[in-house]
Amino acid sequence: MTGFKICDQKGFHITFENGWTVSVQFGLGNYCDNYNHEGYDGPVPQSSDAEIAAWDSDNKWFEFEGGNTVDGNVSPAALLAFMNMVAAK
Repeated sequence: MTGFKICDQKGFHITFENGWTVSVQFGLGNYCDNYNHEGYDGPVPQSSDAEIAAWDSDNKWFEFEGGNTVDGNVSPAALLAFMNMVAAK
């Protein structure tokens, strides 16, 4: 199913018509500004960067450079480029 999904109040998934899903996470414990954020009981409201990942409808994960399936500290511009690339697969 295409569309959006909220994930643990710290990010979202978006699934494209080609069956690929992109995960964007920016909460506590994710590879972003908020990795070690202290003093927050609820969802972290903002971050200057995010952790990203993607997988296809067969659950095969996209591999970033070095074979990693997750990339961290990604800027908004780099996220947009990644989402456009995944959507065009």
